[in-house]
Amino acid sequence: MRSARLVRAGMAATLSAVLLTACGSSDGQNGVPLGWIKKTYTSSGTAWIAPHSAPAKVADAIHHNRAALDRASGDRMEFLRYGDDMVTVSPYRGGSRIEIEDYRNGYRRHSRHLGLWPDPNSSSFRGGGPGEGK
Repeated sequence: MRSARLVRAGMAATLSAVLLTACGSSDGQNGVPLGWIKKTYTSSGTAWIAPHSAPAKVADAIHHNRAALDRASGDRMEFLRYGDDMVTVSPYRGGSRIEIEDYRNGYRRHSRHLGLWPDPNSSSFRGGGPGEGK
């Protein structure tokens, strides 16, 4: 009985890891430059930290590495859109915190700052993923 629980827990952990890496935050042509972010900034579990750089400077560096489809700012935060994903760079302890999330979740959290970005809940939204333009 205990081994069955361990197997289920192991499978759940593996599935979670696969889903987190497959959420679209890839280094593909339109994707977030995840590999570069991982090499450049310090991991803090679910985010990355730039300890001495302001959000605008960090967002500039990320955008310079791979141009975002769109960019916005508000409340001292910077937002970069990459197809189905969004990068949020916010102030954190004198530096910046970098979060990558699904565009729908990010849009829901930060829509007041995103200006004319497309609403992911509209029927005309195309996220820029593999089926873009079809």
